[in-house]
Amino acid sequence: MANTPQSKKRARQNERRLAVNKARRSRIRTYLRSVEEAIASGDKEAAQNALRAAQPELMRGVTKGVFHKNTAARKISRLAARVKALG
Repeated sequence: MANTPQSKKRARQNERRLAVNKARRSRIRTYLRSVEEAIASGDKEAAQNALRAAQPELMRGVTKGVFHKNTAARKISRLAARVKALG
């Protein structure tokens, strides 16, 4: 348990950051899920549009510190390859 004023403040800050990061991660996963569903349905146009919408969200997650840059790049690359292979 936090004892010093500084550690109490850090605990409060960590709680707030956790909530923000959790919401941001959830939002990104929703975008990724929409791409996955479009790929599964076989609709190349919808998959391309979903991927186009998901890319900036993923990279925003990188700048906000939710994902590592290489993780986001890998996810985008794999999804793009799967979308390209459709149709």
